[in-house]
Amino acid sequence: MDVSVRTESDRCVIQVAGRFDFNAHREFRDAITKSLAQPGVPQIQVDLGEVGYLDSSALGMLLMARDKARSAGKTVSLINTRGSVRQVLDIANFGRLFTIS
Repeated sequence: MDVSVRTESDRCVIQVAGRFDFNAHREFRDAITKSLAQPGVPQIQVDLGEVGYLDSSALGMLLMARDKARSAGKTVSLINTRGSVRQVLDIANFGRLFTIS
């Protein structure tokens, strides 16, 4: 899995590509930490457009990101969700916890 972070005016975008599973834990945690450290950036978007697979550990990482962001006064949204990734998010009722597009 590849994870990159870019800052765009009022948001940080964490681009995730490949399999989003437990093996991605360290990279994703580092990306969240980097995003939270950006001053004056109130929103973090996790771009899942290039993710072909995610499992329950990925869901846990997204919840961890949401909790850390909330503590820092920031929000997390999930973007470019489609296919099986969107189905997993829907089954897990993540639409109640995140803005998903």
